[in-house]
Amino acid sequence: MIRFFSLLFIFVLSLNALSDSQTLKRANSLMKNGSKSEQFRAYNDYKNLYLRAIISENIKLRKDALKGIVLSGNQLHIDVAKYKKELSSYRYKKPIKSVSKKENSSKLQYKVPKIKKIKVSSSNKLKSIKWIEKDKLVLRFEKKLNKKDVNFFKIINSKQKNYRYVFDIHASMNKFKKIRKDNIDKIKLAQYRLNTIRLVIQDNKKVNVRFKISSNKLIITVKSSSKPKPVVKNKVFVDKKISPKRLDKNKVIVIDTGHGGKDPGAIGYRGYREKVIVLQIGTKLKNILKSRGYKVYMTRYTDKFVKLSNRTKYANRKNADIFISIHANAVPKRNANKTSGVECYFLSKSRTTRAKNVAAKENSADLSDMNFYGKQSFLNTLSSHNIVASNKLAIDLQRGMLGSLKKTYSKVKDGGVREGPFWVLVGAGMPSVLVEVGFVTNPKEARRLVDKKYQNRLAHGLADGVERYFINN
Repeated sequence: MIRFFSLLFIFVLSLNALSDSQTLKRANSLMKNGSKSEQFRAYNDYKNLYLRAIISENIKLRKDALKGIVLSGNQLHIDVAKYKKELSSYRYKKPIKSVSKKENSSKLQYKVPKIKKIKVSSSNKLKSIKWIEKDKLVLRFEKKLNKKDVNFFKIINSKQKNYRYVFDIHASMNKFKKIRKDNIDKIKLAQYRLNTIRLVIQDNKKVNVRFKISSNKLIITVKSSSKPKPVVKNKVFVDKKISPKRLDKNKVIVIDTGHGGKDPGAIGYRGYREKVIVLQIGTKLKNILKSRGYKVYMTRYTDKFVKLSNRTKYANRKNADIFISIHANAVPKRNANKTSGVECYFLSKSRTTRAKNVAAKENSADLSDMNFYGKQSFLNTLSSHNIVASNKLAIDLQRGMLGSLKKTYSKVKDGGVREGPFWVLVGAGMPSVLVEVGFVTNPKEARRLVDKKYQNRLAHGLADGVERYFINN
């Protein structure tokens, strides 16, 4: 047990080179600045501090981190109910007088500081949405809206001609909606988080966006600076003067190829080794993404062993936008012929036996003396704000692989997108996904996985998934 907590403590310290006080100071400063991106960074810092406080048993740091989580979570409309409950009931124990170690701890007296209660708006539901007077979009809700229920911010990249106007509304809705307006590239409305819906107005030029709250209505005025595009009946109008929008390629991607060196990974049909296959696919993916203008790094370029904890640490050091860990699956020989398929996993507490089994295989390379349930208890304390983004990335990568492979190969099985407790993804400060490119134990799939053409199709599919993710997010 002592060894278990020692390993956890060493691992968590490696997540952030800054001291606890420096991290707390940075998080508090980010919260004061007020921009949404900086508040997200602050929220992530508070969650890491909370984890470190639990492991180091630092009660003061734990209370400070809880205050920060609740404050930033409420600002960002993230569900922090369990942290708020812990904060309101937590008793910060501070001895009134110094007591020797020999004295009975039951004789100590403690002060319980008063904790300021934070009000959270009750859940609201979107009832209808419609345009009035051409430029006014009206969202009608079940209950009255408050100013605190609506957060409006802009994400502007004038060099790339990408202007986004974002509304985060503390409410819920039934399904995704796409809204159309002449001369505006894209307007999307979707459930972004639990009790938070997000409306995004996106265009390649500046848009005059204003809003007001009237009882249970949010009225948004959207005025474009340019003239509406002409429409030709029964034909699609193409304006030759408008060039296609250039994607923002100033993104950093870290590719992790599983296992390596002393750890061969899974050994399958005809002795094919996982570590060799995934390095070949990862190298091809790196070359494709670099040719498309992205900044790409790999956790290993050769056949060498890299500890799991050092892989995400490397991605954090490179300030990666996404982290992709590539692996190949395996099953016992008795099931080899009937088990195949590609699948993607994102970090979360697993819900299925399959996820547990796959995670056990991939986690065995490092910290093998920590059992599954020990890891589960540790995973439960980790920051979860990237889970939604990781899920989206996993879906896009899965679609990309299947779309590319099925153009050329028959009977490619879709293993789906799943969640699981993968140790290699723990500590990543960005959306992260573990990709299982197939089963090396299945004869047919193993022969494909060592084929250069099949590897190229896989790599192109993953690259397409990466592009789709950045376009949609």
